[in-house]
Amino acid sequence: MRSSRGAPLLIAVGGLPATGKTTVAAELARRTGFAFLRVDTIEQAIVRSSPLAQPLGPVGYVVAQDVAADLLRTGVSVIAECVNPLAVTRDAWREAGLRAGARVLEAEIVCSDPAEHRRRAETRDVGIADLVPPTWQQIVDREYEPWTRERLVVDTARLPVGEAVAVIESAALPRR
Repeated sequence: MRSSRGAPLLIAVGGLPATGKTTVAAELARRTGFAFLRVDTIEQAIVRSSPLAQPLGPVGYVVAQDVAADLLRTGVSVIAECVNPLAVTRDAWREAGLRAGARVLEAEIVCSDPAEHRRRAETRDVGIADLVPPTWQQIVDREYEPWTRERLVVDTARLPVGEAVAVIESAALPRR
C-alpha cells in the first residue's frame, strides 16, 4: 500500500526486547495495511531450515532489509520490527529504504518503567514456535547503543497500544 504522498514508506521500529515493539508494529500494520516484517520470525525460520543456530549475527537483518527493499521498490510501504541495537543496523535500515526510493521513519519503542519492562519480559509469549525469548538479565546486559540521530520515541509505559500506534501514524502519514 502506498502512502498518500506517493512514495512508499519504511517505518523501522526498534527497541529493547519486551518494550512492546511487536505489539505496536503489528497493530500499526493492521491499521495501515503496510507489509509487516519481523526479524525474529525471519531468524527463527532460518534456524528451523538450516544448520545455523542463534545468535545468527546480521543474517536476519540482511534478509529482512533485502525483502523490505524489494517491497518498497514495488511501491509497498513496510513496517520493519527488530531490536535494531546498533548504529550500523539503524544505518542499514535507513540506507535500504532510501536506496529503494522510500521515505524513512525511525521509531524507538521504550518502556520507561523498569518494573513493568521486567514484568513483560518475564511473562510474555513471543508467538514464534521454538523461539526462546531473552531473560530479563539478558535484556539488561544486552549491547544497545544510544541513538545519535533524530527518531520518534514512543514510551509504552505511558501510552496504551492504540495511542502508541496513533503517535506513529501521525508522524508517518500526511495530515489531510
